Amino acid sequence: MDATTTAAHWTRARLEPSWLAKLFDSKPFLIVVCLLPAVGLLTVFLTYPLGLGVWLAFTDATIGRPGRWVGFENFEWLFEDPIFWNAVFFSVFFTALATVGKFGLGLWLALLLNQHLPMKRIIRAVILLPWIVPTVLSAIAFWWIFDTQFSIISYLWVDILGLRDRYFDFLGDPWAARFSLIAANIWRGIPFVAITLLAGLQTISPSLYEAALIDGATAWQRFRYITVPLLMPILAIVMTFSIIFTFTDFQLVYAITRGGPVNATHLMATLAFQRGIPGGQLAEGAAIAVSMIPFLVFATLFSYFALARRKWQQGESND
Repeated sequence: MDATTTAAHWTRARLEPSWLAKLFDSKPFLIVVCLLPAVGLLTVFLTYPLGLGVWLAFTDATIGRPGRWVGFENFEWLFEDPIFWNAVFFSVFFTALATVGKFGLGLWLALLLNQHLPMKRIIRAVILLPWIVPTVLSAIAFWWIFDTQFSIISYLWVDILGLRDRYFDFLGDPWAARFSLIAANIWRGIPFVAITLLAGLQTISPSLYEAALIDGATAWQRFRYITVPLLMPILAIVMTFSIIFTFTDFQLVYAITRGGPVNATHLMATLAFQRGIPGGQLAEGAAIAVSMIPFLVFATLFSYFALARRKWQQGESND
């Protein structure tokens, strides 16, 4: 038997793959199959509710009645509603002050934790507690702290120290209630900012600080010219999330004040809920919620343009 006959005897004809095998070898098909569950979940739990909310904003729907299309009538009515504009004002005021407070204290805490401290890991774990505790529980605790009759602050100032002759009215005065909510939001948001910025600080090479120290740079110059520029991408992302979380805060405000006194502490989120669910005006509540979208888009664009400024450090040119 020659070599040609042997090769023909041992070589089997290659079978043509079936259509099913070809299908599963196709990368586009595998991509679609892998993304389909995520797309389905996002469609059911995100896209559909968002689309339904936008649709309701242009109708006169109430609880128990689907409603009919009325165009911009709900928004025209809202623009003449002083309570709505009060909610817009407090939402912006609340977000601005709380974000500045969280960033100032969070950055200071991150810089402190970035130093060589004893029991540094335990301290980091303790700092995370305000963020880990459920919002409703922390809101109830602050409601007790700010309560007119049972406030621990009033007890210390009036009954223990004798510095006042009457208790503080934290939640009965509009501006006092506003600043009380801002303080509670800052307390709850500091851990998120501090731990995130701490992670960014630890990515900065210590050799940069050593070189700056050799050149005679002060602590402020090292912070300004090394820490801030290298931390800018994380600062932009954290600030964006902080603005979004603060602007859309609901649980903390609703659990402590429910929008009172006299609607002074309503955020747009709490006012939308009050008008839409307890008030039964679904279309009006949806219109208030849709009015929040431009503010959230602005926060997202802020993050994008802040990150775009960093392209030069990645070897790219700014567009």
